[in-house]
Amino acid sequence: MSFFAGRPRFLGWASTTALEGLRFAGFSLSMDPNWRRMSAEAADRVAVTSSRPCTPPQAIWFEFLLDEGLLEKHLQKSHPADPSPIQLINQFLEQASKPSVNEQNQVQPPTDNKRNRTLKLLALKVAAYLKWDLELLEKSLTVPVLNMLLNELLCISKVPPGVKHVDLDLCSLPPTTTMAILVYNRWAVRTTVQSSFPVKPLKPGPPQLNIMSQMQQEKELTDNILKVLKEQAGDSILVLEKALQLTTDLYVHTMRTLDQIVGESCLENGDTESSTAGLRISMDEMHCQVCYDLGTVFFSQGSLNPPAYEKAKELLFRTNELLSKIGDEPVHCRIDQKRLDGYCQACAVLTDPTDVNEQQLTTYGRVHHCVKSSNYQGLIEIFLNDNVTLSLLPYFRRSVLRELSQMAQNGDGNLEEVCFKVCICNAIRDVLEQQMIGVRFHQIMLKPTKEIIDFLLEACARSLNLDQASEDSKRNMAAFLKNLCQSLDDPQFVFMISSYDMFSKLLKDEERKEIHDQMRKRSPRAKFSAKPLSVFYDIPASPSVSIGQLEHQLILTVDPGRIRQILIELHGMTSDQHFWTVSNKWEVPTVYGGVILGIKDNLTRDLVYILMAKGLHCIMIKDFVHARQLYSTCLELVTEFSPKLRQVMLNEMLLLDISAHKAETGSAGDHPPADLVSRVRGYLETRLTVYPGGKMSSRHSAMLREDIPLRQIITEECVAFMLNWKENEYLTLQIPALLIQNNPFVKLGQLLAATCKELPGPKESRRTAKDLWDIVVQIFCLSNQHKRVNDGRISLIKYRESTLGIMRRSELVTFIKRLSDPMVLTVLISLFVKLHNIVRDDIVNDVTAEYMTIWPTSVPNLQSVDVEAVAVTMREMVNYSLNINSNNHNWLTTQADIYFATNQFSAALHFYLQAGAICSDFFNKCVPSDVYTDMVLKRMIKCCSMLNCHTQVAILCQFLREVDYMTAFKALQEQNSHDAMDSYYEYIWDITILEYLTHIHHKRGETDKRQIAIKAIGQSELNSSNPEEVLQLAAQKRKKKFLQAMAKLYF
Repeated sequence: MSFFAGRPRFLGWASTTALEGLRFAGFSLSMDPNWRRMSAEAADRVAVTSSRPCTPPQAIWFEFLLDEGLLEKHLQKSHPADPSPIQLINQFLEQASKPSVNEQNQVQPPTDNKRNRTLKLLALKVAAYLKWDLELLEKSLTVPVLNMLLNELLCISKVPPGVKHVDLDLCSLPPTTTMAILVYNRWAVRTTVQSSFPVKPLKPGPPQLNIMSQMQQEKELTDNILKVLKEQAGDSILVLEKALQLTTDLYVHTMRTLDQIVGESCLENGDTESSTAGLRISMDEMHCQVCYDLGTVFFSQGSLNPPAYEKAKELLFRTNELLSKIGDEPVHCRIDQKRLDGYCQACAVLTDPTDVNEQQLTTYGRVHHCVKSSNYQGLIEIFLNDNVTLSLLPYFRRSVLRELSQMAQNGDGNLEEVCFKVCICNAIRDVLEQQMIGVRFHQIMLKPTKEIIDFLLEACARSLNLDQASEDSKRNMAAFLKNLCQSLDDPQFVFMISSYDMFSKLLKDEERKEIHDQMRKRSPRAKFSAKPLSVFYDIPASPSVSIGQLEHQLILTVDPGRIRQILIELHGMTSDQHFWTVSNKWEVPTVYGGVILGIKDNLTRDLVYILMAKGLHCIMIKDFVHARQLYSTCLELVTEFSPKLRQVMLNEMLLLDISAHKAETGSAGDHPPADLVSRVRGYLETRLTVYPGGKMSSRHSAMLREDIPLRQIITEECVAFMLNWKENEYLTLQIPALLIQNNPFVKLGQLLAATCKELPGPKESRRTAKDLWDIVVQIFCLSNQHKRVNDGRISLIKYRESTLGIMRRSELVTFIKRLSDPMVLTVLISLFVKLHNIVRDDIVNDVTAEYMTIWPTSVPNLQSVDVEAVAVTMREMVNYSLNINSNNHNWLTTQADIYFATNQFSAALHFYLQAGAICSDFFNKCVPSDVYTDMVLKRMIKCCSMLNCHTQVAILCQFLREVDYMTAFKALQEQNSHDAMDSYYEYIWDITILEYLTHIHHKRGETDKRQIAIKAIGQSELNSSNPEEVLQLAAQKRKKKFLQAMAKLYF
């Protein structure tokens, strides 16, 4: 069997065989006598598994050699066969290609005996059962395996040896031989195309030398085969083009015809009964499949050879015609209709549109056809019709507008009218879908003309059929027309819109009257259908009052559309004021300020600044919905004029998506979508510029002026995101080495990921932990500063933070507080606890944590480590981790140890009890021994002792593996106890302690307490003659009640 389930590697002599090309050998059958013994082994295996009737036995490859009819029965089972057909092909060819070893222990190529030929025939039969479906075979078999299988097909189909396929006359060959040649060459060109696509590498498993070696051999073998196929691609294309000239049906081998070949092998011309008795493939079906495969090849060549797109278009459009002619259930043809439609659409765009039938083009194709042929009126018609059908994606429509605008800016003045019409069509589409309207439309409406208003009304009428439109569409259009009237200053244009038939149908009388009243306030001379009233509120407000009201609204609103509208109105009133300074709460990162404030257009500058500032505020208060709206509007705005700001907004939207996902799912939520992970990787690999130690170098400062401004917080969040979602494979194996060297946060993340990945592991895995340890210790080192005093002597002052660390301590703590993965936090807690224990050097009060053994046991320059900073960071680290997950018993125990080491005994008991309660369902189950170790119990005993709770001390002494009678007796001798004393006697199960209590109470003359102790001793379940199980049950019962009572006291 293969070492890798489902994907056996065909190595050794198989590699030589795969590259030989076509192999033509006789197919004489001879049986190896050793297979008799294997039959007995199979019988034994069936006998063993017969006792489990519910699990049908899995057939083994050699059983098919022994029983000729077993393969067909196995493949025709109603339930999924085990092994599957693909697994059988792998197993048959793997066994047939195994090298042999001679008497001199030398490796020889596979022998050409009956066994191996039969195995190859069985593999061909399985492929015939699958109807030679290349789509399925390519997905399931590796290139070397499929190459070997198809070479066997050529061999058994009696393709003339020593002759290139391109030199063969396909018309004169038997049908099955021709079909075998076509299948092989179809696979050759398909594999060539497929190899040009980028493939995501598989995540490697645990490194194993033999497996890695075989994987490397297979990769080299695959590369060699692909090299040969690419060299012969031209011949394969010619063979397939010849196939399109065939006018007869073809046949492909079935299981029956392959069996017949054995008996007909003596015929040399290949024109046998089996050559026309296989599965019939119609001429149209064969042409359809070949056209598709050739079309994809020419399409892939188009980037280097543009005329190839024309050939691809012709072949793919012909494929479409043949596909409709074949019907819904083809015998051999396997074509993805959606993928074919995509190819056809792309060809229509990439080729000369003059020869393209308009009926064959998709909507996208017709748009490109109109742009290339300068048929702009047809383009406007398509956009207006699309406002009803909604077939074009919004971003595609906006890209067409940007392309037309670029052409207009380059000197084509005739396109200005086309641009504003396309812009209006897009705005109407956004209105109907309740999307944000683009900035360009508002810019057009600042100074509209009669022609613009006329086309706007025409577009509204053609885009919305009032008899068929939904209520939502009507409501959106009514709101749009109403807002448009309120934003226009010219009463003539307002009158044009309000007089339009659609306006009167969509808006209510009260809304129309409200618009008229507002316009009268703006322009008292305007004449409207309603008679103006000469009252005081008809007098226009002073400009200063209007500006103040608008600024107040600007501060309060988070609606991007409203922000844009207010700014347009403000800039219409005054042009010499910077409205981004209205609120001192509007702040953008310093690295962005220079770029944003450098925008020349005042309105655009104010809009970009305010949108970003409000978006940052919304993120801070976790209002991600409005933040995303603000950022999307800002991104759309800056895309039109600044690639630099566009990248800035993409980076900020990445940070927004990371923050939103963290807030919505938490640390234990669903794994983030693949798109978000991919964007994070892309940012780390292509956008990250680093300055070590948090200090910006002059080189980096210059880079910020010339390139994209970057915020370090985005880098930190990206690295923390990868750690939190366990992308350790990427951080350890795939991230660029230069990135790790240059950026401290990436380096820290890589070391954390590697350390977590190797836990638990052998001692060799401690190398990564040692590197992480060295980096953190360096951060917490102090630098020595020399200072000369008044008398001339040099004193040594040690107080400054070292500049040799890869980052400052504050940056490290901030980064840690972005992490949420339990394993990462556990590793960091373990590191700081170990460092704390070393620098404190107080073994009695050592703090405990998991994985303490992976760290070094000493620090070379111990005096240079800032002890207080280590202790503070450790406490912050544990507190933060418990905020993330307050049910981690290891973290709770570490927190308890910290309080114990600082003599906060009540708090220490609280956390020791909490750790035990979490692990035992509030002590209803036994607390695991790895949680309440003897050391933990002794610390709990000391806490109780220091709190003068001496009875609790005596009871806890029973919990130890060996009862500490000395401590218990000493505690019970104390008369000044601050606990419940005799009320706790019912929790004592140790007879020796109870007898001692009876003795000291009798000695003191405390009769009542003595009676309580005697009553406790007299309980039948504590009788020493009871079985051990009864005594343990009695002890567990008392442990439970005592710990629950302690929890109520200290929680």
